[in-house]
Amino acid sequence: QVQLVESGGGLVQAGGSLRLSCAASGSILSINAMGWYRQGPGKQRELVAAITSGGSTNYADSVKGRFTISRDNAKNTMYLQMNSLKPEDTAEYYCNADGVYGSDYDGTPWGEFDSWGQGTQVTVSS
Repeated sequence: QVQLVESGGGLVQAGGSLRLSCAASGSILSINAMGWYRQGPGKQRELVAAITSGGSTNYADSVKGRFTISRDNAKNTMYLQMNSLKPEDTAEYYCNADGVYGSDYDGTPWGEFDSWGQGTQVTVSS
C-alpha cells in the first residue's frame, strides 16, 4: 500500500524554526490532498495546514503567517516550514495523504488510500 514517513522534528527555542518533511512511498499513482496535523498533550488532533495537488493551501488561524506548506509532486513529498515557533506549537505532528494506488507497470488503479504517518515530535521551549 502507501506509507508516509515524517522527519525533521526536534527541540527548538521559542522564535526558532524547523522544517518537517513527509515522504510518501508505495504503489502510488496519484496523490490528491496532503496535510499536516498535530496533537498536543491532552488535546485533540487538529489540522495545521493542507495543500491540494494543484497547490492550493489552507492554514489554521493559529499558524497563518508563520508556517508554510509545500509539496514536490515529482518526489511525492510534502514539507512544512515552521517559523517564529511558540511553546503552544509543541505537539506530535502527523502527515496525511489521500489518493490512488495501483500498478507501477501499467498504471492500473487498484484502489484509493488515505494514509497517516507515524508522527514526529516538535517541542518548543520558552
